[in-house]
Amino acid sequence: MITAILVDDHAVIRDGLRLMLEGTPDIRVIGEAANGLEAIRLVQKLNPDVAVLDITMPQLNGIDAIPEIRASAPTIQIVILSMHSNPEYALRALDAGALGYILKESAAREVADAIRAVHSRKRFLSPQVADELISHTLQSHQYRNPLEGLSQREREILQLIAEGKSTQQIADLLALSPKSVETYRSRVMTKLDIHDIASLVRFAIKNGLAPL
Repeated sequence: MITAILVDDHAVIRDGLRLMLEGTPDIRVIGEAANGLEAIRLVQKLNPDVAVLDITMPQLNGIDAIPEIRASAPTIQIVILSMHSNPEYALRALDAGALGYILKESAAREVADAIRAVHSRKRFLSPQVADELISHTLQSHQYRNPLEGLSQREREILQLIAEGKSTQQIADLLALSPKSVETYRSRVMTKLDIHDIASLVRFAIKNGLAPL
């Protein structure tokens, strides 16, 4: 029996996926979470075989949650659930440690196969994503992650800034001092060569760290 958790900030999505998976004899959903921070705590508590993570969630997005989840449970495998077929999103997810990347529009028919595949240490991509990824690779020959110069903590800070959180709110969420948050924010702006908060928010949205 493969154990799985579902992580999405929309309860209706989680309910739909759970309903689909209840009909499979070899997969059991043992928990749900609404954001990346909750997912990390859930993995530590339940140690599931597979986590299905939405890519865009409040507080901590799916991609940036992957390293922390795998640090807590090194054998866990990850399926990213996304609205975006853009190959850059898929490459970022795979680079972070996911083995699966499926689109929400096709999740109902693909989620069980994706869970089985990644549990067997095999990659699983929605066909549309795979096609666009191949086309992108052929066209560019080289992929550069626009966020690769930022540390995990810096990406977390950037996402929370883009979500409109205050310095004190970010400090409380991440158990940091307000001064540390300000230092991280300054580093992010320096590394990205961005000099105002509005531009920082636009960058975060463009690169999938925060919803529109």
